[in-house]
Amino acid sequence: MSFANSIEKSRDAVVRLPFVERRHLRLVEELLTERKAAVSFIFLALLVFSAVFAPVIAPYDPTEPNYEESYASPSVDHPFGTDSFGRDILSRIIFAARISLYVGLGSVGFAMLVGIPTGLFAGYASPSRVETVIMRLMDALLAFPGIVLALTLVSILGSSVTNVVIALAVGYVPGFARIAHGATLSLKEEEFIMSARAVGTPTRTIITRYLLPNAAAPLIVQATLVFAFAILGEAGLSFLGVGAQPPTPSLGLMILSGKDYLSQSIWISLFPGLTIMAIVLSLNFLGDALRDVLDPKQETDRRIQ
Repeated sequence: MSFANSIEKSRDAVVRLPFVERRHLRLVEELLTERKAAVSFIFLALLVFSAVFAPVIAPYDPTEPNYEESYASPSVDHPFGTDSFGRDILSRIIFAARISLYVGLGSVGFAMLVGIPTGLFAGYASPSRVETVIMRLMDALLAFPGIVLALTLVSILGSSVTNVVIALAVGYVPGFARIAHGATLSLKEEEFIMSARAVGTPTRTIITRYLLPNAAAPLIVQATLVFAFAILGEAGLSFLGVGAQPPTPSLGLMILSGKDYLSQSIWISLFPGLTIMAIVLSLNFLGDALRDVLDPKQETDRRIQ
């Protein structure tokens, strides 16, 4: 088979792709062509890679003290310097990324697992007393400031990373529930949903096959933003002493350990703080790009063009 025939065959295969698959490929391409989103994606990919392979990548043991090198300034041996115990800050940041990702994925996953089905069910059942009870409960949770609610729950459950995940997730459930609820209210009267009802399609099938995929775009964007909030929340709770406990590497704990040495050893708190800022900015840039790419109005404009 000639090279030209191979190219033509590959082109025909792409053309024959289902619309959904071709659309997804186009959305990914548009997302990666956005400079901020591409840089953010690369940074987050490197962060995940370093967290997964932390024992191999980290140059030093993150918990082993070395008092002979306490307060060492950034150098070739220690690019980010050392803390009061002589522990390499770069190694601790690499291992701390594991906790940040664990808390982010855990809290967002739990909040989505609870909030999305709750919002879909409440929206599909509207108007009813069930919807009223569910959404008023969500409103009650939203009335509490996120950090206060998390502090209260961690104080009850005890200080640990797992309890931080649970505490943060409870505060994020209402956001996903309200988005899913609003999307369901706007979709349930559409013709394709009414047709599915008319032919006797089970409610579970309507929700999972028709409502959820069409409400996915705003939920995905919400997930990226909540991920950033979760990382900030974990760092804040650890800074307050109710999250990860020493000597566990945590970005919040590292900032806490260097707060008394800002005048002479600013790097102890500076580099963990910059890491948090970079993660949150990357997630926000990625979320903004996803919102623009997945926006139905943008999709309509692209088709017109």
